[in-house]
Amino acid sequence: MSETTVDVGGEPFRISSPDKVMFPEQGWTKLDVVEHFLMCVDGALRGVRDRPVLLKRWNRGVGHDPLFVKRPKGAPRLVDVTFPSARPGQMFVPVDESDVIWMAQQNCLDLNPWNARARDLQHPDELRIDLDPTDEFDFEAAREVAHTVKAVLDDAGLVGWPKTSGNRGIHIYVRLVPEWDFYEVRRAGLALSREVERRHELATTAWWKEERSGVFLDYNQNAWDKTIASAYSIRHTGLVSTP
Repeated sequence: MSETTVDVGGEPFRISSPDKVMFPEQGWTKLDVVEHFLMCVDGALRGVRDRPVLLKRWNRGVGHDPLFVKRPKGAPRLVDVTFPSARPGQMFVPVDESDVIWMAQQNCLDLNPWNARARDLQHPDELRIDLDPTDEFDFEAAREVAHTVKAVLDDAGLVGWPKTSGNRGIHIYVRLVPEWDFYEVRRAGLALSREVERRHELATTAWWKEERSGVFLDYNQNAWDKTIASAYSIRHTGLVSTP
């Protein structure tokens, strides 16, 4: 089948190559991916709405490297951005359900938004903590450290919203008033991470991989132009990042 249509908000939406196999081991197709996002489209949209999104296109399925696209052609809408290199560009900004399905049509499995919104690209409205276990540790270790992250946030009067990464880790989002720039938010992420490291023996902020053992708190995910797979993204593992 060369193409089919699906219903998105009462309107037909064309899907090309619906039989393309995206996950060879499981046999899941592009249409399976689209149907996943249709089932959770409200939640998926909340994670990306009004944010510049890096398109990670798995054009040949998860058995091959994805294509990273920051300047997509033919996107429904674009916003002007400046990258850390000082080069100008344009990125896709989803605003409605059809935009989520458009990304699935582009062979995107995981959706990767900025932590700032299009209306104010200089001031993030989320602080993100990425708990990433090193090879000798697993999800349970990340869960242990996540409890300490919560304790530190509680002491600061902040609320963290956790989700699984879809791999072995946990992502924790803290909503912010957009008053601080990327450098200030990154420094806040580093300060939080170091306090967690002080309180929990498995937590580490060691930058060099060779020096890490335990659960790495990747505070650098708050840097300008960094992205994390948002809620309900499908990871290359076949697992879903789930709140």
